[in-house]
Amino acid sequence: METTIQPTTTSPVTDFSAVKLKQQAAWSAGDYAVVGTTLQIVGEELCEALDLAAGARVLDVAAGNGNATLAAARRWCDVVSTDYVGALLERGRARASAEVLAVQFEEADAENLPYADASFDVVLSTFGVMFTPNQERAASELARVCKPGGQIGLANWTPSGFIGELFKVIGRYLPPPAGVKPPSLWGTEEHLRELFGKHTGTMKVQRKNFVFRYRTPQHWLDTFRTYYGPMHKAFGALDTSRQASLAADLIGLVQQFNQAPGGAMRLPSEYLEVVIKRR
Repeated sequence: METTIQPTTTSPVTDFSAVKLKQQAAWSAGDYAVVGTTLQIVGEELCEALDLAAGARVLDVAAGNGNATLAAARRWCDVVSTDYVGALLERGRARASAEVLAVQFEEADAENLPYADASFDVVLSTFGVMFTPNQERAASELARVCKPGGQIGLANWTPSGFIGELFKVIGRYLPPPAGVKPPSLWGTEEHLRELFGKHTGTMKVQRKNFVFRYRTPQHWLDTFRTYYGPMHKAFGALDTSRQASLAADLIGLVQQFNQAPGGAMRLPSEYLEVVIKRR
């Protein structure tokens, strides 16, 4: 009796390096600092939640234009601000210079941080590290460079909040790369415990809202379409009719979340504020 051997199938290995290059190009497009600066309050609140001590050595990972960086520096911490988009670091450097804040700015990959183990008292990331393609590697790096007994502070958009839903809308037009987990998983406590569990002494999680405030929904769309890299690239990849369809879907999403009367925009977007005590 002959036995038929079925061919085995294996899942394709995700090329995280290729994904990262595309992401880097997306975040380099537009001018994220125009949008990012409006999120400053999130960095301030995270630093308060961490109860930062003056003189603490702090690393801001995927810092963008430096919201958490500046918040920590204003509390007299010794801050290293990193991102893999040099232009964003330049915007952070200009902001620090304007306030006469001493900050060290360095280009660095969140998945391969160029620092020794246990180099920092506190490691931060606000709406940054959550976008890394290799989430397990990034989380491991945050924990590695944080001292035992130190803290990791994060602000991450949730899947069900406005920004989480926004990326779902964009994903219907431009599907995300195969094998890459949704960034919004960082906005769930369960996934964070999977990522950081073996490194965690304690984890405090609080659901909060950042409120987007724009003149009108159309003003928001025009601003994000021009300056927010991932959306800027998404529109640029579509033909005219698909651009119009995406724009209509995004305005529809805003209308679902918008709480402002009279045509203005006051839109809460949920995120997780996370404070992890390093084991």
